[in-house]
Amino acid sequence: MLDWQDGSGTNAVAEPPQAESKDKSHGASGLEAIELGAGRVTVDEKRLINCRADLNQLIPFKYPWAWDKYLTACNNHWMPQEISMAADVAMWQDPRGLSEDERTIIKRSLGYFSTADSLVANNLVLAIYRHLTNPECRQYLLRQAFEEALHTHAYQYVIESLGLDETEVFNTYREVPSVHAKAALSLSFTKALCDPDFKTGTTAADREFLRNLIGFYLITEGIFFYVGFVQILSFGRQNRMVGTAEQFQYILRDESMHLNFGIDVINQIRTENPELWTPTFEGEIRTMIEEGVALEEAYAVDTMPRGVLGLNAAMFRDYLRYIANRRCRQIGMAPLYEGTRNPFPWMSEAVDLKKEKNFFETRVLEYQSGAALRW
Repeated sequence: MLDWQDGSGTNAVAEPPQAESKDKSHGASGLEAIELGAGRVTVDEKRLINCRADLNQLIPFKYPWAWDKYLTACNNHWMPQEISMAADVAMWQDPRGLSEDERTIIKRSLGYFSTADSLVANNLVLAIYRHLTNPECRQYLLRQAFEEALHTHAYQYVIESLGLDETEVFNTYREVPSVHAKAALSLSFTKALCDPDFKTGTTAADREFLRNLIGFYLITEGIFFYVGFVQILSFGRQNRMVGTAEQFQYILRDESMHLNFGIDVINQIRTENPELWTPTFEGEIRTMIEEGVALEEAYAVDTMPRGVLGLNAAMFRDYLRYIANRRCRQIGMAPLYEGTRNPFPWMSEAVDLKKEKNFFETRVLEYQSGAALRW
């Protein structure tokens, strides 16, 4: 054992390191010391936030819906290179293939989404994963993080295939105000939780975590992504830029599952922690959603100053408010906008996992890998 001299010149035994703080209100991290002889984890010990049970033990499940979503996501695996971009390249290179307005839409969409999925992945890994104290939900988060990386890969693959200026497209969120505003809002939800001193366990901190979940799952993925995909999918409906549209269709299918998982997490946290959801907090959430809707409306006007593809900014405004109302209902809130309608009912088909396609013409949308493949 090492010893040292104190100020009086006498030798003293080195003090052991300080014990771990007794404040365990913020929940486990999964990095705690493994206690030999500890009791087995029970279902009743599990919670989504502030749980102290061993987070490295997947079983027993308390939230089977999280595990089911993980399995579904694994079974629906895909890769960008499996989708042919040959027809898109020919159309993009043809001077008469697309109008300037149509080219702007494609470049703006790729510019926004190519970095937006990175923002979502960063939030998952750096913020949500740290504070969501449930192993089956964490298992899904790991799969979701991979899918966000896959989506960024898909956008890069489209950008490279079309021969676009990669540095220009990926830098769009720092050059185009309407794209920057959406990215900045998403990033704002991550920053609070990434403070090294941030810990759940207090009412204020738990609300901040819940605000992050709503900001990313409902606004970024449930509004920005869901509504923003209409433009590119409209090309596919006209049998144009079909490879790009199919990439977006697979991505939208993944994002729809992300959204459903996030809604389940948000609602379960509300159930387990009813004190978090107050009229004041709900008012803050409604303001957040309204801000997101306003930013998406500005983006629609920016990308479609004139009608194109049978779309216009007014139709987008209707669809956007229709989707915002739907998101409100999904987390138990009253709708924000009266008299909304759905001008794009065909969008529900875009995420239909059972839609059939000719196997010899294109990749089937209900594709499942390995032993999960069904004919």
